[in-house]
Order: sequence, then structure tokens, then C-alpha cells
Amino acid sequence: MHTREEQLQAFDRLLTIMNDLREKCPWDRKQTFESLRQNTIEETYELCSAIIKKDMTEISKELGDVLLHVVFYAKIGSETGDFDIADVCNNLCDKLIFRHPHVYGDVAAKNAEEVSKLWEQVKLKEKGGNKTVLSGISDDLPALVKAYRIQDKVANVGFDWEKKEDVWDKVKEEIQEFEAELRSGDTEHQTEEFGDVLFALINAARLYKIKPDNALEKTNVKFMRRFGYIEQKAAEQGKSLKEMTLQEMEDLWQEAKHLTDEGDTTNKKE
Repeated sequence: MHTREEQLQAFDRLLTIMNDLREKCPWDRKQTFESLRQNTIEETYELCSAIIKKDMTEISKELGDVLLHVVFYAKIGSETGDFDIADVCNNLCDKLIFRHPHVYGDVAAKNAEEVSKLWEQVKLKEKGGNKTVLSGISDDLPALVKAYRIQDKVANVGFDWEKKEDVWDKVKEEIQEFEAELRSGDTEHQTEEFGDVLFALINAARLYKIKPDNALEKTNVKFMRRFGYIEQKAAEQGKSLKEMTLQEMEDLWQEAKHLTDEGDTTNKKE
């Protein structure tokens, strides 16, 4: 690992390169907050994908790409006279100190759960901060992430199940209501009730310390790997998937499930 001095030198090197690119590169020179926004979203998702795969080399690389965007935005801000990278860092440091009175003050917090509750209380008091418990949740968050954040925030102010096991009654209730709407033929109500089912399941995940977006992405990756196995075997047999029967595909699916490959935590009982 690098020394503190080497870390600071590396960050200074990045700032110098950013200055050079903004001055000398036609593409970098024409970028704005708005033009970079979509790229920032994509880089963030690529970082999240590397984290799911636990690929440390890729995580390091993608963190660099995200950091580049932070420095890029700060450089643009300095050119307009609104803020620079020092403002970004100092604002963050001030916020971290204010939100951690158990580290920089005289408030006690014994575990991570107590810290989470403390954060919500502190943020409500924060000057210029959120006026309500849910006001700090971005409208642009993916629905799955947003649902988790909503539930987490209200739980931190005491709006939560007394026992986590009780959430399963709510899950069952929402599934029953969804099934009833399926019989009604009302598409709008079916959509609403299915949303309630998902919301309840996300709440269950939160209570059991599972990040639902991470869990779903792991399943996505697992499904794609197994389906890729079916495609590979079909090609080896000289068949297209459309030529195969459902039973033939199911047999290959079962083969795929029982194979162990790197990153697949599925066992043979699944």
C-alpha cells in the first residue's frame, strides 16, 4: 500500500492532468455538467458490476473512472467560479464531522444500527438539510434502490416492525391481494398490487440485512450464465433454441445448475 504522501501526490497528479486535458484536448474542453451526466451514471453502474463480481482489479479501475468524473465536475465548477475541488472536499469533510458526533463529539453509538438511527436524527437538524425524513431521497434513484432507502429512513425514526419475522405476514397479505386482482382483470390495480408485493419483499430483505439490488443482480448473472450453457450445448448439437423442446432446454438447465464454475455459489440442492 502507498504512503499518505504518495496518495496525496497521486491525487495532485490527477488534478494536474485534468487541468491539461481541459486546456488542450478538444473533447474534454467542450464537456459540460449535462454532457457528462449520462457517462457518470454508466461509470457508476460499471463500478457496481465490478463490486458484485468481487473483481478487485476492475473495482480499482472503475473507482478511477468515477473519481475522474468528480474531478472533472470540480474543474468545470472552478471555471465558472462556483466551486472547486477544495470546496468539494471541505464540504464533504464538514458534513462527515457533523454527521458523526459519536466520533467527533460526545454522543455514544455502540453499533452500526445505532449509528444509522443517529444519522437520520442529525440530518434532520442539519442546516440547509432535509426538512422531512424522506425529502433527501432522489427522484432519480432506480425504483428498487429507492424503496430500500425509503424503508431504511423511516425505520431509523422508529417506523418499523417490532419483530422482523412479522414482515412475512405482510408479504403473504400483499401476494393474496395481487392474486385477487389477477382474477379481476383490472390491469392498473394488478400493477399497483404487484408493486406492493415487491415493496414488502424489499422490506423483508432490509430486515434480514440483504441488499435487494445486489441479490437480484447476482441472480441475473447466475441466470445468464446458466442460459448461456443451454445456448452453448444447443449449438454443439447443431440446433437452434427454437428447435429444442422445452423439456430438452429444462434438462440442460438442470445440468447447468449442477455444474460448479467460478463465482457460482449454487449448490446441487437448489
